[in-house]
Amino acid sequence: MKFVRLFLKILLGLVVFILLFLAVSLAPVDDTPYQQMPYYQHTKQRLAQLSAPPAPQMAIRAGWAKESITPTFTTATGGYGARRGKHWHVISDSIFARAIVLDNGTTKVAVVGLDLLITPPTVVEALKKRLPEVGLRWENVYTGAIHSHNSMGGWAPGLVGQLIAGGYEEKIVTLITEGVLKAIRKAQANVAPVTVGYGQADASDHIYNRIGFSGPTGPLDGMIRVLKLQKSARPGSADESALLCSFSGHATLFEDDKWNYLSRDYPGSLVDRLEKKAASFAVFMAGAVGSTGPEARGKTDFQEVRNYAGDLALRIEQTVPQIQTKPDSTLEILTLPLELREPHPRVIGNWRVRPWLFYAIYGDYPSDLKGVRIGKTVLIGTPCDFSGELSTDLQPLAAKKGLNLMITSFDGGYIGYVTPDKYYNRTTYETRDMNWFGPYNGDYFKEMMAGLLNKL
Repeated sequence: MKFVRLFLKILLGLVVFILLFLAVSLAPVDDTPYQQMPYYQHTKQRLAQLSAPPAPQMAIRAGWAKESITPTFTTATGGYGARRGKHWHVISDSIFARAIVLDNGTTKVAVVGLDLLITPPTVVEALKKRLPEVGLRWENVYTGAIHSHNSMGGWAPGLVGQLIAGGYEEKIVTLITEGVLKAIRKAQANVAPVTVGYGQADASDHIYNRIGFSGPTGPLDGMIRVLKLQKSARPGSADESALLCSFSGHATLFEDDKWNYLSRDYPGSLVDRLEKKAASFAVFMAGAVGSTGPEARGKTDFQEVRNYAGDLALRIEQTVPQIQTKPDSTLEILTLPLELREPHPRVIGNWRVRPWLFYAIYGDYPSDLKGVRIGKTVLIGTPCDFSGELSTDLQPLAAKKGLNLMITSFDGGYIGYVTPDKYYNRTTYETRDMNWFGPYNGDYFKEMMAGLLNKL
């Protein structure tokens, strides 16, 4: 009997502990409309206070360069699913930091593309400290990533970081940061006058909506968008041009069981071909990839990558000769620090993890919206997997203003997926598992991005 009483006491204590833990760890979802929340008012005020850029002193000058960030040691694979921290051992293709530096005499901008899953928040924090070494601040920099799920990991601490990118290694953050700074320095060394132009091609047949199985969905952004910078040919030398490309197909042609390969997936193959046939330099940034999957064709993952990249490259190569470039002095960049609803990862029904627990397992990183205008083209960067459906909602506003709009994901922070609000209660990976900051983020982001677009 003494043993039974002891067992019951232990069991009761365990039950009480679990109930107390749940009480301090979980809370109901807060579905207060975002317009009534303090975070909205604060961000709206910041948007209104963003100052207009100074008048240009000259037409845009630009330079570009890349720097290998391929490690000399094996790392965890930066991706989700079955990878879960497994180390790659075969370099299928090298990875780079790429930079385009632009200057109109009063405004400087560095556009940085990383051959990584996302732009790691840890790298952003390091860059904020070190960018003055190259004469820049974080407010001068626009970043994006290719979103390959087979690239280098190890850049995110915490439990969530472990699941996404494997075990954290400080030397990897340093390697990436150094690569970005070297690419910027090299780009600054070859700045010259450029002409600017824009083109696009439809590739909607190469994507599908990953949440389509859960019910009706809207149209996705299936355009390949291309910004072209052209340097004047110097005597005895060939023309130099750079292409900045974005597309909304997830770079997930390598399946989970190919975790042993370090690869840029289709964006790497695409950029390599463009640099052989269409331009002297190319950089790719994932577009509005939230819930957008690639329509793959091929018997193996390697064939799928070649076929997918080859067809996208062909459409770009057919578009580039039609792009008319001309001198332009318009160069603007705006950074809008975002406040968000407190963390809302849902675990049971409409019960969510409390902020203290979320920050303990993920970390607390600042997030921005970025806006860059280069001539008639505006780039807006988001700290998330941003939905292709939301992108289509913003395109008419840009067209009305006579602007070309390129929306990219992964500009430095990472807050999970942002999808249309009407899907919030669907039980899909994108709308439930990866929605980390609660309801109404779709409309909130669209409003702030429209505000940036109007400011530019």
